[in-house]
Amino acid sequence: MLHALIQVLLMLLWLLGLVIVVQAILSWLVAFNVINTYNDFVRTLLYALDRITAPIYRPIRKILPDFGGLDFSPLVALVVIWALQTFLGDISTQMLIASY
Repeated sequence: MLHALIQVLLMLLWLLGLVIVVQAILSWLVAFNVINTYNDFVRTLLYALDRITAPIYRPIRKILPDFGGLDFSPLVALVVIWALQTFLGDISTQMLIASY
């Protein structure tokens, strides 16, 4: 039961990492005028991704110093997600080994 819960958490963390990467790439594309926000689909997608990632970035942005125009909060969030995935993966592996 606990192993299944850890697997679901790992999948959610992977999905969150994917959302962060997509949001970062889209923000770069908007910043370099490759895509514009006049398109309703693009504007809606950016708004949805911003609403999903804002609660994750907010505490990170409070801790990080101001780097001018650079925002390192997605990178920090991805590192934290990677660390959690590694930790939960190790726990899951140890639980499987101990059950045999």
